[in-house]
Amino acid sequence: MIRKILLGFALVAVCGFGLYLRHHHGTRVLETAYAGNHQVILWSTTAQVREPVLTVNYGERLNVLQRLEDEVKVRTTAGITGWVNQKELLSEDLWEKAKDLASSAAALPVEARGFTRRLSNLHIEPARDAPRLRQLEKQTPIELLERQVEEVPTTKGPNPGEEEASTAPATTRKEDWWLVLAHPQDEKPVAGWLLGQFVGLDVPEPLPDYASSADMRIVAWFELNRVEDDAGNPRPQYLVVGTRGPEGQQCDFTMMRVYTWGNQRQRYETAFVDSKACGKLPLKVTREAGKPGEVTFTYDDIRTGTPIPRTYRMHQTLVRLVKSPR
Repeated sequence: MIRKILLGFALVAVCGFGLYLRHHHGTRVLETAYAGNHQVILWSTTAQVREPVLTVNYGERLNVLQRLEDEVKVRTTAGITGWVNQKELLSEDLWEKAKDLASSAAALPVEARGFTRRLSNLHIEPARDAPRLRQLEKQTPIELLERQVEEVPTTKGPNPGEEEASTAPATTRKEDWWLVLAHPQDEKPVAGWLLGQFVGLDVPEPLPDYASSADMRIVAWFELNRVEDDAGNPRPQYLVVGTRGPEGQQCDFTMMRVYTWGNQRQRYETAFVDSKACGKLPLKVTREAGKPGEVTFTYDDIRTGTPIPRTYRMHQTLVRLVKSPR
């Protein structure tokens, strides 16, 4: 009798284990995907009445098991399954491109630092219809690395702000895109292209006031060196580049200013002005070892369409051009 009971228990255990394997591992994996947002909720069903099963973080690997229109059934590496909208996922190919972009972006010089003005989409390429890598929360810190201008063909709709298809010739406007390295809270940095209108700059004081008085929209700024004021406090001296007018211009910047600290008046003074530049970022600053007052900065002038290096040297508060376009 005991032998029959033990045999029955063994049979039930084998059947249960077989059902477990079938339920958790028997479904054929269609492809691999990755969570494409800060947090992605897996749901119990595709129905309107549903419950959250699990929340996965950006970049978590998921196996795709089933597709139902825009909804996708996925399984985590821990074997938990749930449903998620397709827009919340990144394909394996897009994920690899995102990693390559992050690697190349990390090697680029930082032109400016800022933050996202609002909830913003980060794209793999500088285009509104390019695949989205993820969304960035408002006030996410970012480092600006490279600027690119793209045309946006639009036509006016029947109401202000609307856009619709039309057989009439489309009007064309241009907009700025920035390659940025974003630093979401408690996450690894992520790179991608961000619309310029979503970028806010963390320009150090008092540079915004100086730029405003010069009618300059700041694009980037660089600390050239530091000097001590009368109290012995270090004062950064800055190179600021910017432009006038709307976004979408050919030049990354058209104006240059160098601001140095003046102990006599205990304020920053304008030591150098160039309002006829047509520069392309990146701008390279080089400091001479052992000579804190000696600094050079170089950028490419693109006014003729062919990049031509321009180099300036700063000695104490004097700035002069040492290499001009030929």
